Amino acid sequence: MPENQFNSTGRRKSSVARVYLKPGDGRILINRKDADAYLGRETLKMIIMQPFELTGTTGQYDVAINVRGGGVSGQAGAIKHGISRALLLVSDEYRKPLKKAGYLTRDAREVERKKYGQRGARARFQFSKR
Repeated sequence: MPENQFNSTGRRKSSVARVYLKPGDGRILINRKDADAYLGRETLKMIIMQPFELTGTTGQYDVAINVRGGGVSGQAGAIKHGISRALLLVSDEYRKPLKKAGYLTRDAREVERKKYGQRGARARFQFSKR
């Protein structure tokens, strides 16, 4: 691993993002595509930029991301988690604001499985007494 490159992993739902952060001019590549082309929605782009805006490092790092699993929203959450963890490796002084904003906590909510003999995870077939 190069000296000035910082690697970390972010997770959200069933998505896993491997984040490679290195000093640069703010380019973000997700699965070898530009972030704008990959994410599409403006809200998702905003989500992945939050750690940079919070720490005041917008445009200072190039980010290469490999992300798998889940949908685009879960992937954006995983990327945000990964970027936050990579920024910790850059400097320990980022820990306090990132922790306070909740960006270092892995959102552990997963989809509950569907139970056999039922309509869904929690939903039941309607009961009929007669």
